Amino acid sequence: MDAHIKKVYVPMTETGFYILLCLKEPNHGYGIVQMVKEMTEGDIVLAPGTMYGSLSKMEKDGLIRFVREEEKRKIYSITELGSEVLNLEMKRIERLYRNMKEMR
Repeated sequence: MDAHIKKVYVPMTETGFYILLCLKEPNHGYGIVQMVKEMTEGDIVLAPGTMYGSLSKMEKDGLIRFVREEEKRKIYSITELGSEVLNLEMKRIERLYRNMKEMR
């Protein structure tokens, strides 16, 4: 992973984190919005502009890839690079959580 990708994506925004997490299985933008809304019990609702801007940037940076089109919806999937970035972020979050628990 090059330094630019690491600098841009770690730490991640919640939007970026949830997009990569949801794309462990191929999905489209609206499907991601619905999954995130369900996972967060409605606390996070991704706006279309945010979602599609993030998908475009992540595709350009090689974190996700276009798989196919279904009923005029673009289906994306996480790439190996995207999985590396997601795993780095998950380890960072786990460390934060562990440190928080130890300080109680």
